[in-house]
Amino acid sequence: MTVSVETFRSTMALFPGAVNVITTGAGELRRGITATAVCSVTDSPPSILVCVNKKTGTCAEITRSGRFSVQLLGEEQTSLAMTFAGTDGLTGAEKFDNIEWSECPLGLPQIDDAIASISCEVSTSTEAGSHQVFIGRIEHMQTGQGEALVYAQSKFHKLANVHQR
Repeated sequence: MTVSVETFRSTMALFPGAVNVITTGAGELRRGITATAVCSVTDSPPSILVCVNKKTGTCAEITRSGRFSVQLLGEEQTSLAMTFAGTDGLTGAEKFDNIEWSECPLGLPQIDDAIASISCEVSTSTEAGSHQVFIGRIEHMQTGQGEALVYAQSKFHKLANVHQR
């Protein structure tokens, strides 16, 4: 049985994912993309996995530098997610022009008001169809405050506060 691209995409849209910006590079090589394909791998050593489209400058720079950083966006950062998704026409280092960002100890760009920022050295990389899968050994973490922005059914959502009795 072959699954069509449309069936795959519509089914995967049902799976909510945290909205992240994956950043890399320095100076004019600074790059970033919006992604939901991010997950923890192991706590020994602490590591995470990101999937990045091979056609992007972000993928090329992670491959070249061997480093990336993941920024978990908050529920009020929809416009930032859209900027890094490329919807406003900005590319490359231009995406960082109108946001507050700084460099982590590894020299990677991190978004100042992200809920969390995790910076990594690539430990493993493998090709998977249209994407490159990078597993990164975590070298630096920084946390902030707020609720995560979530993407599901092709829309951004805020998490609902549900209290158990």
